[in-house]
Amino acid sequence: MSPGIRNLQLTPVAGGQKKSSSSSVYVVEDAGDMEDVGLLDSYDKREDPLPIIEEGTRRIHVRVTGMTCAACSNSVEGALRSVDGVLSASVALLQNMADVVFDPTLVKDEDIKNAIEDAGFEAEILAESSTIGTKLRGTLVGQFIIGGMTCAACVNSVEGILRALPGVKRAVVALATSLGEVEYDPALINKDEIVNAIEDAGFEASFVQSSQQDKIILGIAGVFSELDVQLLESICSGLTGVRQFHFDPALGELEVIFDPEVVHSRLLVDGIEGGSNGKFKLHVKNPYARMTSHDVEETSNMFQLFTSGLFLTIPVFLIRVVCPHIPVVYAFLLWRCGPFFLRDWLKWALVSVVQFVVGKRFYVAAGRALRNGSTNMDVLVALSTSSIYFYSVYALLYGAMTGLWSPTYFETSAMLITFVLLGKYLECLAKGKTSDAIKKLVELAPATALLVRDKGGKCIGEREIDSLLIQPGDTLKVVPGSKLPVDGVVVWGSSYVNESMVTGESAPVLKEVNSSVIGGTINLHGALHVQATKVGSDAVLSQIISLVETAQMSKAPIQKFADFVASIFVPTVVVIALFTLLVWYIAGVVGAYPQDWIPEHGNCFGFALMFSISVVVIACPCALGLATPTAVMVATGVGANNGVLIKGGDALERAQKIKYVIFDKTGTLTQGKAKVTTTKVFSGMDRGEFLRLVASAEASSEHPLAKAIVEYARHFHFFDDNSLIEDAHNNRKESLQSGWLLDVEGFSAVPGRGVQCFVDGKRVLVGNRNLLSDSGVTIPTHVENFVVELEESAKTAVLVAYDDNLIGVLGVADPLKREAAVVVEGLMKMGVRPVMVTGDNWRTARAVAREVGIQDVRAEVMPAGKADVVHSFQKDGSTVAMVGDGINDSPALAAADVGMAIGAGTDVAIEAADYVLMRNNLEDVITAIDLSRKTFSRIRLNYIFAMAYNVIAIPVAAGVFFPSLGIELPPWAAGACMALSSVSVVCSSLLLKRYKKPRLTTILEITIE
Repeated sequence: MSPGIRNLQLTPVAGGQKKSSSSSVYVVEDAGDMEDVGLLDSYDKREDPLPIIEEGTRRIHVRVTGMTCAACSNSVEGALRSVDGVLSASVALLQNMADVVFDPTLVKDEDIKNAIEDAGFEAEILAESSTIGTKLRGTLVGQFIIGGMTCAACVNSVEGILRALPGVKRAVVALATSLGEVEYDPALINKDEIVNAIEDAGFEASFVQSSQQDKIILGIAGVFSELDVQLLESICSGLTGVRQFHFDPALGELEVIFDPEVVHSRLLVDGIEGGSNGKFKLHVKNPYARMTSHDVEETSNMFQLFTSGLFLTIPVFLIRVVCPHIPVVYAFLLWRCGPFFLRDWLKWALVSVVQFVVGKRFYVAAGRALRNGSTNMDVLVALSTSSIYFYSVYALLYGAMTGLWSPTYFETSAMLITFVLLGKYLECLAKGKTSDAIKKLVELAPATALLVRDKGGKCIGEREIDSLLIQPGDTLKVVPGSKLPVDGVVVWGSSYVNESMVTGESAPVLKEVNSSVIGGTINLHGALHVQATKVGSDAVLSQIISLVETAQMSKAPIQKFADFVASIFVPTVVVIALFTLLVWYIAGVVGAYPQDWIPEHGNCFGFALMFSISVVVIACPCALGLATPTAVMVATGVGANNGVLIKGGDALERAQKIKYVIFDKTGTLTQGKAKVTTTKVFSGMDRGEFLRLVASAEASSEHPLAKAIVEYARHFHFFDDNSLIEDAHNNRKESLQSGWLLDVEGFSAVPGRGVQCFVDGKRVLVGNRNLLSDSGVTIPTHVENFVVELEESAKTAVLVAYDDNLIGVLGVADPLKREAAVVVEGLMKMGVRPVMVTGDNWRTARAVAREVGIQDVRAEVMPAGKADVVHSFQKDGSTVAMVGDGINDSPALAAADVGMAIGAGTDVAIEAADYVLMRNNLEDVITAIDLSRKTFSRIRLNYIFAMAYNVIAIPVAAGVFFPSLGIELPPWAAGACMALSSVSVVCSSLLLKRYKKPRLTTILEITIE
């Protein structure tokens, strides 16, 4: 779940107010002027009244308590998928979380909860992360920003692609606003698939919003009586835009579902506090804080169970081991009370409490698991401890009736349960450490912010608000030493900001007016006024948290092996245990081993039973189930701390097999800051007029080369050294873009070639050779020679034609990143082959490749052709990574086995890549590959350890080495080993937290004296 939780439980809009069947749940209906006016309204106007809004497919998260191994998570998934109406279910063992998508017309939340509980586990429905609301008979309307469209043909192409998608009812695209509005059935297609379809067509796409409702959970203080509850309900009922609310007096929480188009969260809080005249004080509940508190509660409960078991087990242990050596005490314990000695009564009573009260959780979980047709660790623990306990009771009763006393093993049962609980407690602590990354990311955001009211640039007031209530457009004051509460733009002041906790860049960054800032970073020196631009789930920090959480919930393909083993593990162990019991018992009956092996007053059955119980106890499926997810969780957290965001276990697994790394040239290997270095005019036109003409043609283009040319021409025109160029980098004002440029008509961009337009009725062409050649413009020999010189010096030549005559050439250079050559050499040392792909000409491409040391070059590749280059390397089964800037390279990033978006931490194209490298530094490519290799080495080590543990431990527990070496493993010792095996696997994964980024000097074997 991300902090900005969407909820789409729409209700009919009619007017008035309706109270639901629950006494404290209200559905508010308001007919006000809330009609959506969008592109589709003009596309197809409807005379029908607004229809009743129905519910479509819903997604909920359920916290599942009681899972101990992969077999448990498989059981929960199976139970959920068997429910009629559940479309998909995924269970994450470490997060104790189930993600369920279902049809609310066939199944309700309670049905899902009951299905999990019937499977033997506890369930709690969490705040809904996304519920798909409906409009016009089960459809949802979403808005998307579409980039890269230049003409009506592009619009028709996008609309045709969208309308051909399954589940899309209607689609309309506006060229002027670059917006598309799509009406679709969420049961058949989701917004991500629509975005992917647009990107696959060669355009850029990002989701903006849909006809959704938001949900907010508020902690409320000041409610002490039923009158206060009634006051709160009346206030909420009267608030405009509130659809539904629910107050839980026990938790002091108010849950509100509202229409974000009508009201926002801060107005709700202000309205409730104002309506109560300050009686109620509200604060927003952070969903991550709620989840963390639940984890702490679970660890605390496990500790209480362990300490209770330990408190009762110590006396039993003392009675059996210590007291026989203290004559006075032992004589007292041998006092006869009815049919038994006092020591037997005490042990029976104490162990019964441990067995059935402290150990109740094992019986409950095992019973439900068996009813669901599955087995897990709880079955093994319940089976083994029950066998020991009831055998001991039988031996006690048999001795009382016949006078033939056999040894009892009550202390073994108690110690076994206590050791298992100790292992579970340590496991809870260790698993909590694996999710430290998310906790640290959540803690980066400050709890409160200073909201500033200004007038004419002057501050006229400020107040402290909850940081989760910040809205886009708010102006916030950030004092020195405090954290920035939100993503935004500086509107006043200047300071240095430490962004290392988000981007990994260690050096403080200067922030001035118009500079972008990231929430969670630290303001070091001066005071700043920041205007909020991205809040909630749109903020960079929230996206990082969501990305890390999604990655940690994903399953790596290698985990399928563990899931398979877990499904057959427990039945196999039980069969081995029964076989062990029969072999030792039959061997004892026929006299195959000496009688002095049997304990004093013991018998063959009791002797065989201890070996059998040890087998059941020592076998541990948990270690196998924890081997992969714990390592993936730690690795994704470590990656986030180093500025490398990993999307999941499958991406990690693919990255460690990378054979080829394909680099985009512009903005990836180069700095992406193109500068005009050469200008040559081949006609009688004045140099200033030539630059003015070129700038006029390029002003409407978004290409980096076009921007460089416009800035160079402006600098030349105004004779301004730096101020205007710097201003251009800081979102230059519109007034500077016009006035000195010529009027342009018929502008169009030709992908991969350049631009063309008309000035004074004459055609202007600005681009490469292909553009001029295709347009019938002849390139003279002397111009061609000049162009070749530019290209061989790693510069891009931009040719200019006016009225079908070539009039000049500009040379544009994009400096290489200083680490590019070293990183390329480092990759080759790691056994990875670097490749460069670019749309530039072959001479420039080869010149750049020579500088960085890349042998394999693909040049003059159109944007859509980069994906074909990726496919060409994949033909022989090789794993291919694509490194791009995350903007124009989306199709190639998606086509690659591993897509790495570099320097794209704030870009929407984060969706297309498997890895997001927050820093604009190529060294992180090596970090990403190295981290994935070390992670999977750790996973393999975990599996080897877990498998070797069971392979060695089960024969030892079964007594295979007892006849020859005299090695015997009592059940309580086997229980301790079993508990520690899971803890050791988790601790092995936690060693990844010590990961250090590889030094290039080490990779390149450079010795620094």
